[in-house]
Amino acid sequence: MTTPRTVTARRITAPAFAPFGRLLDTPGTMVRRDFAASVANLRPAARANLALVRAPWAALGIEVRELERHPFSTQAFFPLDVADYLVVVAPDDGSGAPASERACAFVVPGTCGISYDIGVWHCGMQAIAGAGLFALLVFEDGSRDDTHVRPVAPFRVTWSESHAGTAEAPSAD
Repeated sequence: MTTPRTVTARRITAPAFAPFGRLLDTPGTMVRRDFAASVANLRPAARANLALVRAPWAALGIEVRELERHPFSTQAFFPLDVADYLVVVAPDDGSGAPASERACAFVVPGTCGISYDIGVWHCGMQAIAGAGLFALLVFEDGSRDDTHVRPVAPFRVTWSESHAGTAEAPSAD
């Protein structure tokens, strides 16, 4: 039996996450930050779905066996009651499947949300310091095209203990 490959999560930065989406960090000293990320919907009949999601606790790492994407909508997560959390993403392989051998993983502080671009392959949300609660915004019409799920060759995602509970606000550079 072969050992699954390991992907080590690193602290998230805007440039590192840019191929997959945008960071939704706090507005700093501003009262409000408008248009913090693009919100896109490619299906006229799809409606905005603002949902609440409880993310499980990824105590010592996770094994990824499948990835999902939303081929017609961006998807944004806003942490409500979360310390740090894990984001696992992979590019498309050019034929509509995830290129899981090129997967990346990031530790994100609970003060920062994320917005996936349309069609980005990703893992479900995983909280690092106990279960967490997120608000989620995605456009859906109830069809099978809301979410595509594909199995991948299993891989393990780990992170340094120095990341858990200590992720800092993401760097804008």
